[in-house]
Amino acid sequence: MVHVGQKPEARRNLLHGIETRSWGFPRWKPEYRSARPRFAVLATGVGPRVQLDEWSTKKITLYLFEVRENFYEAEAPHWPDEEDENAIKYPVRFGIEPLVVLHEVPLDEDGPLGLAASDAIRVSGTQQGVGMLVDMDPQPLLDLAGIPTNWSEHQTVALNRTPGFTAEQVKPPKPAKRRSSGAGFVSDPKKRKAIELHAEDMAVAHYEGEGWTVERLGKPYDLHCTRHGAERRVEVKGTTGAATSVDLTINEVEHARNPQNTVDLFVVSDIKVDMRTGDYTTSGGRVLHLYDWAPADEDLRPRSFEYRLPLA
Repeated sequence: MVHVGQKPEARRNLLHGIETRSWGFPRWKPEYRSARPRFAVLATGVGPRVQLDEWSTKKITLYLFEVRENFYEAEAPHWPDEEDENAIKYPVRFGIEPLVVLHEVPLDEDGPLGLAASDAIRVSGTQQGVGMLVDMDPQPLLDLAGIPTNWSEHQTVALNRTPGFTAEQVKPPKPAKRRSSGAGFVSDPKKRKAIELHAEDMAVAHYEGEGWTVERLGKPYDLHCTRHGAERRVEVKGTTGAATSVDLTINEVEHARNPQNTVDLFVVSDIKVDMRTGDYTTSGGRVLHLYDWAPADEDLRPRSFEYRLPLA
């Protein structure tokens, strides 16, 4: 449970977290070390510095996320203020996948949060937004969101059955200066290219270390690997944030699903980018390597559609 303030900097962090599928805290709590949270609730719209009896009379906006990467120690600046200072201010990171926005959610004991989780949001707001761990049944929130799942039976949420949301849908106090475009999106093309190249270099080094001959293609896929008559085709993705989700084109999905192709997905997260010099310097990164990869329907959510116009 996380309280997000309403000041411009807090709102900017919220937008950045939604854009890049990542969240961070300024300090560790002992319980984080062993915790394995399944959901994260970011809440905003009500000031936390009130007594519980007053707090519980309010209604709040909730951003419900599934936690897709557990707590880890960050090595790369990721948030705008971190990059400005080239320092890590939020070392406790985890990966989040947006599921739904819920408005006007009651904070009383009869609401979907229950009183313990509701109070945890309030307490988080008095502690610099550091998250509070709560053991609760998520089903009331999923039901309120209209997400069709029986959590107690399946313990899973199909991504393609959730509405999701983007940073553009979260209205900032002032018009956004840049347009977001999906998970891990970076508006600086030079930085984006440096991240992509760093991830690709790491993938090449990995496969060459295993004795593969690697050819860089870029399209229709990133790397073509051959070894003793065997072939692997590799899609490579990189981000400074968490390994939560990646953007795929329809061609990438169809290519990976084609049974005639053997495709791997190589994701490098938490990449450090030093932008203090003319040539951006990259280093580090955490690898998530999926062999024989074929994305399933329940893990895909469309971001745009091709619309066929009526016949003239």
